Amino acid sequence: MTLPASRFAFVDGALDRADALRDNRDALQAYWPNAWVVLIDADGRTRADAEGRMAMIRGAELSPSPGDAIFLGMQGDDAWFACTEAGVEAVVGVEVAFGTAGAVAGRVDLRTAAAQWSALESTVFAQARAVVHWRQRHRHCGACGGALVFQRGGWQGHCDACGLDHYPRTDPAVIVAVTDGERLLLGRQASWPPRRYSTLAGFVEPGETLEQTVAREVMEESGVRVRASRYLASQPWPFPSSLMLGFIADAEPDAPQANEELEDARWFSRDEVGAALRGETREAGLLLSPSVSISRWLIECWYCDQSRRPDPDTN
Repeated sequence: MTLPASRFAFVDGALDRADALRDNRDALQAYWPNAWVVLIDADGRTRADAEGRMAMIRGAELSPSPGDAIFLGMQGDDAWFACTEAGVEAVVGVEVAFGTAGAVAGRVDLRTAAAQWSALESTVFAQARAVVHWRQRHRHCGACGGALVFQRGGWQGHCDACGLDHYPRTDPAVIVAVTDGERLLLGRQASWPPRRYSTLAGFVEPGETLEQTVAREVMEESGVRVRASRYLASQPWPFPSSLMLGFIADAEPDAPQANEELEDARWFSRDEVGAALRGETREAGLLLSPSVSISRWLIECWYCDQSRRPDPDTN
C-alpha cells in the first residue's frame, strides 16, 4: 500500500522536548523572559489575537520567573512554556498578566486551532492542553492521597508523603479502517451531524495487544469479524489525553449491526467514499470526518489503495 501524505493535526511542527533541560532550573529561568507562553483556561482553550491567531505572549509579560509553568520544549533558540490562567492570576493578578500581552480578541478551542492555525501553533497548543489537563486532575497521590509537588519542568509529580512519582497519562486507543476487500465499514454516533460517518475506534484494555483491541472493538461496535489488521500511523488526540493508533483491517463481509455505542454502522462502496472525499456529497449523501483527524487519512489510505485495483466489472 502506498500511503497518501499525512495531513492530520498535532503531528507536524512538534517542539524539541529538550528533556535534559527539565532538571536545569537555572537554564529555564534564563529562557523564561523571552520564552513563548501558552495560556490555558479552565475549559482547555487558549487566547487568540485580533487576527484569530495564537496570542504570542512572552514570559516577561506574565511574571519574573517560570514558577509552576510547564516547560514544553524548544524551537531553535526559542523556549515554550504552558501555564493555566488561574495559576498566573494567583501569582501576579489579572491586569498585570494580560494587560501588556498585546491585543487579545478571544479564546480558541483546540479543534478550531487545528483547522485554522499553523502546524507549529496547533501542535504546541495540543501538547500544552494535554499536560495542563493531567496536572489539573492529578494533584494528589493515587496511592496515599498526599499532595503532589511538580518537578522536572512540570513533567513529574512527586509525593513527599510516600515517595511515589507520577507522570503524564496517555490513553492508547485504536482507530481502524475496516474493509471486506471491496467496501469500507463506517459507523456514526447519534450525537454527530446528520450523515456524518467515521472509522471505528476504541480504547486498549489492560493485558490486550493492539491487534486484539482492533478485533474486539470492531466486533463490539458493528458485529463484523476482523481477520487481520496492520498498523499505519498514530496521532496525539488530547481530548483529553488519547493517542490514536491507526490501523487498516481485513474483515468478513458480515452484515453490520447497530448497538449501544453506534447509532448506525454500514458498508460503503468505493464510489460512495470517493464522492465524499471529493466533496460531492455536502448537500446529500455521506459526510466524512474532518481532515484534522487521522480517521480521514485512514479513509484516504483505503480509497487510494482501492483506486489502484483493477475494476472487477472490466476485462
